[in-house]
Amino acid sequence: MSKILHIPLIAGLAALTACAGTAPASRPSTSSKVDESAVNALSAELDQASQRFEAGLALARTGDEDKAQAEIKASLDDLQATAVRCNAIPGCDASRFVSTYDRLLRLGVAMPAVDVDEEADAVVEAAPGDAEEASPVIANLPAMERTITLLKGRELADILTINDAVKAGLEQWLTQYRPNLMTAYVNYEFMRYRMWPEYHKAGLPEALLFGMLAKESGGRVHAVSRSGASGPLQFMYATGLRFGLGSSNGFDQRFDPALSARANAAYINEQLAIFNGNLELVVAAYNGGEGRIRRLAARGGSTSFWDPKVYSILPDETRDYVPMVLAAAWLFLHPERYNLEFPKIDGRPGTIALVEPASLAELTVCFGNEGGMYDGWFRALRNLNPAVDPQLQLPAGTRLEVPAQLEAAYAGRCASGPWMKLAEDLNHATRATTRPSRSSTSIHTVAHKTYKVRHGDNLARIARAHGCATTREIAEQNGIKAPQYRIRVGQSLHIPSCSKR
Repeated sequence: MSKILHIPLIAGLAALTACAGTAPASRPSTSSKVDESAVNALSAELDQASQRFEAGLALARTGDEDKAQAEIKASLDDLQATAVRCNAIPGCDASRFVSTYDRLLRLGVAMPAVDVDEEADAVVEAAPGDAEEASPVIANLPAMERTITLLKGRELADILTINDAVKAGLEQWLTQYRPNLMTAYVNYEFMRYRMWPEYHKAGLPEALLFGMLAKESGGRVHAVSRSGASGPLQFMYATGLRFGLGSSNGFDQRFDPALSARANAAYINEQLAIFNGNLELVVAAYNGGEGRIRRLAARGGSTSFWDPKVYSILPDETRDYVPMVLAAAWLFLHPERYNLEFPKIDGRPGTIALVEPASLAELTVCFGNEGGMYDGWFRALRNLNPAVDPQLQLPAGTRLEVPAQLEAAYAGRCASGPWMKLAEDLNHATRATTRPSRSSTSIHTVAHKTYKVRHGDNLARIARAHGCATTREIAEQNGIKAPQYRIRVGQSLHIPSCSKR
């Protein structure tokens, strides 16, 4: 079992992290031009400090302990000084210093112990086990406290100054995905009163919630991916269960905006503890799986998501996902810096009690473009009442959540009158001529039960036994991949309520 060289690496790393993560008042704004000559000069100094550290390690191997300690201490002092100067240079990537320190710490892991401080604690031993599973860097790094500061304009500003991936994400949101961003914002504002309190209680920044919502579903509560991830924050069934998203009276709670926000916040905080507060790796884990990201980070030998040794071996989807989430979060905080203006949304919550039977579809037709809502109210009504089949007529007296501005509109023209008669006529025709949709997320289709796989089962046989015409619905709900549709004895399957067609 190897030991860490007994030098002030950990204390130095904590100080360096503070330097790299602090944004002094004098730091140039994100709009400043990159000072390439100064950045290049500082990079050269960084390389020299690294070489001096490695030379110190070489001296330690020869037994020249005093000189080794002096060289190592001097190299760490140089590294910390360059990190402090980096904050004042436009375009300087502060994360490079943390990545360099990661590498130096790894170099020290394999060195024999050199007792240079008799009063210090015992030499730290590297944790046993597979290096793929447990990175000594991750194990020894102090929490970098990057979560809140990243999204309050401190370290994220540094990333945006120099990181092409995040800049590319900003451009995508501001160009071809601009309609998606606007739709996500409108959807979020109407659900904000249900989702944001869950993040606030968890001590997480609202901008992160919006960034993930925009990338995951665009604020469509009933979004379902090909792999079966469902809801506004796209939980897989098993992960949803792990964080309290089960079934209530046949309703899949992954579609509930408040409960999904609570589960997402719990997941983020859990992973922040695992990844020592490194937000980029946590967001990557949300997309690619925490175990997979831990192994890739360990294999790359760094705790920086942006380190080429890590970034280059990540799946393409995750390399796209993380900067897109961060870019959406940044735009949520600072739209004015990017010639972006989000629409003004009155997201105050309200309720109505139906005077006459009505469906969400009928109410949508009746409300029309009330309040200047150019694309109507269907999505907002569905998002706020996720367990309701939009085509199903609800009995008089049913209470529905609606944006507050619709309360007066309902009382004035939608409790009765010609618009409701028109809406009822259209809805009756729809129900008479339209077969149930495969992708419907009404209360009837999200109902499910659990089936445990037995000897001799295959997915087709299970589908037939539960009234499903094909295996696709069950496969999608459980992340089972075509064409083999492999299952194992004892596996618990989420079976949706489906009928033969």
